[in-house]
Amino acid sequence: MSNSSEGDASRTANGQKRIYPSVLELGPRKKPTTQDPLVHRGRHFGRAVHAFCNVPTLLTNGIVLLSEGRGDALDSLTVDERKEFVAFQELLRAVPGLEPRLMASSEEEVIEIGELIQKGINGARTDDTKGMKGAIIDWITPKGQSLNPHIPRNVKSGRGFNHERTGALLCPTGLDWTNTQTRTKLMNGEIQVPGDQWPVFLYADYTYDPEDPWNGLLCSGLLVSAYKHIFTSPSSVDQEPKATRSGNARIHGMRCVTKASIAYVATQTCFSLTSAQVFSRTDLITDSERFYSSIMELLDDPDESDEVDQLITWWNRQIFPLYTASERLPSKNSALARIRQKRAEYKELREADNES
Repeated sequence: MSNSSEGDASRTANGQKRIYPSVLELGPRKKPTTQDPLVHRGRHFGRAVHAFCNVPTLLTNGIVLLSEGRGDALDSLTVDERKEFVAFQELLRAVPGLEPRLMASSEEEVIEIGELIQKGINGARTDDTKGMKGAIIDWITPKGQSLNPHIPRNVKSGRGFNHERTGALLCPTGLDWTNTQTRTKLMNGEIQVPGDQWPVFLYADYTYDPEDPWNGLLCSGLLVSAYKHIFTSPSSVDQEPKATRSGNARIHGMRCVTKASIAYVATQTCFSLTSAQVFSRTDLITDSERFYSSIMELLDDPDESDEVDQLITWWNRQIFPLYTASERLPSKNSALARIRQKRAEYKELREADNES
């Protein structure tokens, strides 16, 4: 019979003892893994500000514009330069202390900073793609029913135009999925769908009105589910919060929807419905970058500002229940109203005393 010391240890290949902790001991504490703050900020930047930018190049070009003083005169920039510089400014606001750090950094250090932020963007996109891969099957399956044929949560080959349900959702507006000839051409690739040919799932109730193309655009229940899944928590999709950790919106202090976040969610949703295996910005089949950019072009178009403002307000009410588009005034005769009245009177008295 062996003694206890022999039971708690064995020898490695070089003859040294390997000590195993007792099952009654907690064992050494694992070192906590820390994520670089730039990676952390990059995750939110990609989701809420710009999903497809090349960050090292964005930083390099932004620094040049700042050093030349051209950033103060946006009218002198080309359309592309203006969009790029606006994204650069958003990044400076998103990362505290980034501007002085960049201005004091060498060219190599700027590239390293950009690569860390880029790592965050790419990592968040990968996580969201992986998370939505299975979840979207639940959302597109009618309650109490099943899809026929069945679509596995972890397999994409049976999606896209290969399946009745996903094909109907991905069918471009203006085409009739119920038309057998159209469906066949979409399935075999005779009809190629560019990214700016939007699918019907972007519309509320999946209904497109060619006479009023803004009606219901980017207001589908599928998009709302995807937005909640990414920005609040997967459990919030069913309006039954169960998550023990804060969602991405709360972690990053996000209190209202951004135009870029809507485009990002639409792009992730579109990819989840397709049969494509790998998310690639240069994939001409899914054409994800063009899809994202075409939505952003519409939302940034000054001529569409009224419709876009209404859309953003609608989204804020779906995602942030406490959101209000207008400032709430305190109720008349309330304690809060009285406090503010007394404070105003006190300020008036002080100003009068100072003048006298």
